[in-house]
Amino acid sequence: MNESLFRKIENKTGVAMDELFALANAIQHANFQDERQVRKIIRKVGRLAKKDVSKQLEDQIAESILKSGNSLNVGDIQRMIDKNS
Repeated sequence: MNESLFRKIENKTGVAMDELFALANAIQHANFQDERQVRKIIRKVGRLAKKDVSKQLEDQIAESILKSGNSLNVGDIQRMIDKNS
């Protein structure tokens, strides 16, 4: 991919592309029935978004994801965090 595009994204978001790729890879291969994996992804999205995710919020998001059993993307998790922040 275009390296200048990556630099623009990194400059705009403040997040290194390798971190975004690692998160995308984790989400792509995650078992959304595994509570431990789901919670790990929630915490990682919160860290990358520079949002404090309380234990209560993590519980709510994890429960929602585990109930649906569907895979989510970073945007879905980010919207859940933002809505409750």
